[in-house]
Amino acid sequence: MKTIIQVLLLLSLVATSCSRSQNRSNGTDGDEAQAAKEQEDILVGSLAVAVDESILPLLKEQEEVFLSAYPNAKLNFVAKPEVFAIRELVSGKASVAILARTLNEQEEASFKKRSITPKIFPLWSDGIVVVANTKSLDTSVTIGYLTEIMQGKSLDKRKIVFDNINSSSFRLLQEIGQIDKVASNFVEAGSGAQSVLEAVSETTDRLGILGYNEYSDLIGSFPNKNNIRILSVQNTLGENADNKFYMPNQSTIAAGEYPLQRTFYVLNYQPNLGLGIGFSAFLTGDRGQRIVLKAGLVPATMPGREIIVRDNI
Repeated sequence: MKTIIQVLLLLSLVATSCSRSQNRSNGTDGDEAQAAKEQEDILVGSLAVAVDESILPLLKEQEEVFLSAYPNAKLNFVAKPEVFAIRELVSGKASVAILARTLNEQEEASFKKRSITPKIFPLWSDGIVVVANTKSLDTSVTIGYLTEIMQGKSLDKRKIVFDNINSSSFRLLQEIGQIDKVASNFVEAGSGAQSVLEAVSETTDRLGILGYNEYSDLIGSFPNKNNIRILSVQNTLGENADNKFYMPNQSTIAAGEYPLQRTFYVLNYQPNLGLGIGFSAFLTGDRGQRIVLKAGLVPATMPGREIIVRDNI
């Protein structure tokens, strides 16, 4: 994957260099619009990126390091719940997206009509966490129980609070539980991850669902964090199913033991070799993947470690 990106970077640089040389030999720079267009490059220009809001904290860290290395680039993150982030991409308001799924055939149709072939790369894996009030007796939960609540079949009448009904965490549980119809009176939509923690910290009859990166970013400064407990989840999914209960962390996600996990991708639908290529290369490269590792998530490509061996100390 890195080789492909490096080749694309080289081709773009060569093409840009030839174009600028030709303009100089002709003695003309063109009008302002043309000049601005020529300034767009893999590491120069402005890029709108639709982002799943649950991983915005991590993307802000990526942005800081990327812009410090390439100051002529500008990133505009449009952070929204998954459903609306996809709409930003499909409508053309953003040409790159970072999401927990790729587009389906219907969503890709408009791009195919314009002969735009996407460049898609996996970035990292993370999980969605289930939280409960510390005053409740729960220390673990099963996917079957979560499914029963969402279908309104749970006998204890508890409710699940999501960060947003249009979020990737809501979609993931729906898909895992194969739920066609959700019982709306047993599912609550919060106004973001903070509202999930607030709802769970105040009562024992709510379970909260939010992204692992969101939880890690918020819990340290959450005023009632002593009222919040992460529940372990029984692994009953896929070839790694062993019916044991696992807490979400870097190790259990990497080993495929924690069942409620998802993979994030960078989806580049930019029609030319613009800043989308440069930012994708950074995210999938050594520096971008190290940021993922440091954040406690599982990078798609484990960054290398250089060990210097000296004869004398």
